[in-house]
Amino acid sequence: MILAIDVGNTHIVIGVFEGEKLIVDWRVMTEQYRTTDEYGIIMQSLFQSNNISFDSIKDIVISCVVPPMVTTLEHLCRKKFGKDPLFIGPEIDMGMKICYENPMEVGADRIVNSVAAFEKYRRSLIVIDFGTATTFDYINPGGEYIGGAIAPGIIISAEALFQKASKLPRVDFVCPDHLVARNTIESMQAGIVYGYVSMVEGIVEKMKDEVKTETFVLATGGLASVVALHAKAIDEVDEYLTLKGLKIILDRNREVTCLS
Repeated sequence: MILAIDVGNTHIVIGVFEGEKLIVDWRVMTEQYRTTDEYGIIMQSLFQSNNISFDSIKDIVISCVVPPMVTTLEHLCRKKFGKDPLFIGPEIDMGMKICYENPMEVGADRIVNSVAAFEKYRRSLIVIDFGTATTFDYINPGGEYIGGAIAPGIIISAEALFQKASKLPRVDFVCPDHLVARNTIESMQAGIVYGYVSMVEGIVEKMKDEVKTETFVLATGGLASVVALHAKAIDEVDEYLTLKGLKIILDRNREVTCLS
């Protein structure tokens, strides 16, 4: 079995693969000040609840955009699994050319998503990841990562509205029945949902105009399915895209190790 871990600023997504099949996945809060032992307890609880033993894990691959957690995760993998994990970074064979001005600046999750998307579709793509930030990444028809755009995430935007406007309450990301809403909560929901949908559709349209290719739009991330209900620009949602990309990159690097 393979353990894949994607550490984001808000959540850690964990998946276990048996062969090519993702057999279980979990999502926990990112707490960068938790100790190795605390994360070990969480991991042990998750594994036991699904009757999976630590000994069954043969390889571990990690994407992390929270630098203080790298050492914690390294210690966790060695202590609980007896493994050195493969961390996603520019020195790793991604199987994809990175055309960013400085490849070191690209978030590991953005590259992982791009690798998984191109592996599946083998065509020009825009990948949208609805995380703490919302990222838009373009992969050209030759499978090269070109770049993209970064916008504030949905939750960040909604929380900023609540925190900076003293009379406005915190609301859920739910689409109201009417855009011309007649109470404060639904007015906020209308602005947040339809405003975000319009931003997504606007950026996708402008990116397509700029790259001038027939481009498939794939979305992932916690709120991707909700936005996709209203954003016609999104062609498909794959909530497990990042975990799949981690598995693909691990397999590629395992092959390189075996051949060298």
